[in-house]
Amino acid sequence: MTQAPARFTNPDDMVEAVLSKVGSRVILGLPLGLGKPNHLANTFFSRAAADPKLRLTIVTALSLEKPSWSSDLERRFLEPFVERVFGGYPDLEYMKAIRAGTMPGNIDLVEFYFKPGGFLNVPSAQQNYISTNYTHAKRDILGRGVNVVAQIVAEGSVEGESVYSLSCNPEVTLDIVAALREQEKQGKKVAVLAQVNNNLPFMYGDAVVPLNTFDMVLDHPDYHFRLFGPPKMNISTPDFMIGLYVSSLIRDGGTLQIGIGSLGDALVYGLIMRQEHNEQYQDVLSGSGVLDRFGAVIEEVGGTETFTEGLCGSTEMLVDGYIHLLRHGVVKRKTYNDARIQRLVNEGKIREKVTPDSLDALWRSGAVDNPLTSADVDFLKRFGILKKEVTLAGGLLSLGKLRASADLADPEARKVVDAGFLGEKLAGGILIHGGFFLGPESFYRSLNEMSEEERKTIFMTTVQNVNQLYGDQELKVLQRSHGRFANAGLMACLTGAVVSDGLENGQVVSGVGGQYNFVAMAHALPGARSILMIRAVRSKGKDVKSNVVFNYGHSTIPRHLRDMVVTEYGIANLKSRTDAECIAEMLNVADSRFQDELLSQAKAAGKIRSDYIIPDRFRNNYPERVENDLAPFKKLGLFPPFPFGTDFTAEELVIGKALKALKEKMSSAAAIPVPSLAEARKMWTVPERAQPYLVRLALDHPASAREKMLQRLVVYALASQGVV
Repeated sequence: MTQAPARFTNPDDMVEAVLSKVGSRVILGLPLGLGKPNHLANTFFSRAAADPKLRLTIVTALSLEKPSWSSDLERRFLEPFVERVFGGYPDLEYMKAIRAGTMPGNIDLVEFYFKPGGFLNVPSAQQNYISTNYTHAKRDILGRGVNVVAQIVAEGSVEGESVYSLSCNPEVTLDIVAALREQEKQGKKVAVLAQVNNNLPFMYGDAVVPLNTFDMVLDHPDYHFRLFGPPKMNISTPDFMIGLYVSSLIRDGGTLQIGIGSLGDALVYGLIMRQEHNEQYQDVLSGSGVLDRFGAVIEEVGGTETFTEGLCGSTEMLVDGYIHLLRHGVVKRKTYNDARIQRLVNEGKIREKVTPDSLDALWRSGAVDNPLTSADVDFLKRFGILKKEVTLAGGLLSLGKLRASADLADPEARKVVDAGFLGEKLAGGILIHGGFFLGPESFYRSLNEMSEEERKTIFMTTVQNVNQLYGDQELKVLQRSHGRFANAGLMACLTGAVVSDGLENGQVVSGVGGQYNFVAMAHALPGARSILMIRAVRSKGKDVKSNVVFNYGHSTIPRHLRDMVVTEYGIANLKSRTDAECIAEMLNVADSRFQDELLSQAKAAGKIRSDYIIPDRFRNNYPERVENDLAPFKKLGLFPPFPFGTDFTAEELVIGKALKALKEKMSSAAAIPVPSLAEARKMWTVPERAQPYLVRLALDHPASAREKMLQRLVVYALASQGVV
């Protein structure tokens, strides 16, 4: 296909054109997360819902939804927040239908990744889930017979040529489009669609594609909708402690991959603290006993010094934490998409500043021929070794009036080349390779506010590139030195298996995503480590359960790929350990309320010596100890709950915490909890300090008995938290 795409200003007209092209059986592939073209998706849905002769299957992942409520009190809290943070983001009609149980019989939704916990006990979603590694998503989407692909794009220009950027989602789309074009050559009817949304940051790398990538493009200002921006969640004390541990396992000059969520944010905070407040960072590690208990593994795997060389990012998901790491000088190690350059950079023979030694290193290593060929000159210009204006003809290099032989061994020629032909610094340096992105609005704003030069250091590409070593393996190994892949899990077994995506009854919590890819890659890369972050316990009201278990009926990461597991109580270094040694390591980082039971289970199964005793220094793993460890530093203003900002107002933070505690208290009690005398007194007359919170919930002047009851319930919740 070489012609320009057909342009539409109305989604109905565009969908009609698609149906005319591919027929009444539409298998619609939509990208994960942010990149969905909601207006096009909704139009396909409404057309199929109105016409039973149309058969629509939507194949996608992580369909985004605004927060919803299940009670009047929740509505009062959430409705103004949702309008403020998500107003202008169009709902996906297929998600509304699946939630309401009204999905038409001729429409199916198939997903390979859920919003965590979003579809538990939703049979239709559970039954239509595809379990797959992210690197296999392309295969499985094509295996469903997809014939239409659609996503939002940003419009821009590169070197004067109009182009589109796949921006937030080149990670699977690029490969699927290439495969569909091959199928099209064999006679299959396909359609590749774009919906322009210039709220998207224009991102570079492989995300930049020519206009004729698409068959049809929807472009009208009415459809440049607000991007979905999930707000930042608070970072708890256990999360901060996990982040501190993991931050000490990151090697200077290395490569970092992190996932979304408060655990990833906690790691980012720890890395920034290590870089900018190293003295306090060292004090925390010493004062909390981290170095005493885990100093050996920290010295072996990571470090606690500031980052001199810095890190680079190679990550499936580009989270907003990377922007903070860029700003604070943690992510600053540049990589280059050429093995010849990267090898010499790793060896210290080439640095960012171009010198005559740079040219010599390339020549001596065999990266370029001597005399230089036209291909060599193009290569040297592309990476800034030679100035862009240099030309080669008849064995002579030319730049303006300067001429020199292309023979690098010619001393006279080298004097001219070294003096006038060399560039100033290496070009094409990449700080982060990323597959897709999703984050709060402040993240998108930061990307949009970057200069073109800054944005070009973020290379958006496919998961085939970032999630595995296949294809350009030599280059990937050179770029990903000292790889550290940090991801979150739900539970960990004593012998090293980790549960991250589902439950033992088959219910899917989220999805495998790229976690398995990165764990496997850590085992394949020399010097790399997989770090799985697990909160030691989970609780609902007074019901507390251990997330470190003896065994479990489902695993995401099998025990033979065990490496490092980190909880708020420490680091379990499992690689190359026997089962008994793994169990001992995992017991050391389990909550002490569950250690004895876990040890007994291991002994009963004959997996550890019958006389084994957990060392005393690991027997004080209690939440109170972790809180006490960080308390002095919190008084200094460190470890705030929202270190990277929040979309919640001060009143909303207080109300949210109070209502959450009330909900937990009521769900764990046999009846409505009885207030204490002090709380009851505050409920008799509404305290003045409660007014801002009641105003926010529109309960300051209750107009009915029901509203008065809700008002008193809120006052009780606030009183229970010591707010009033």
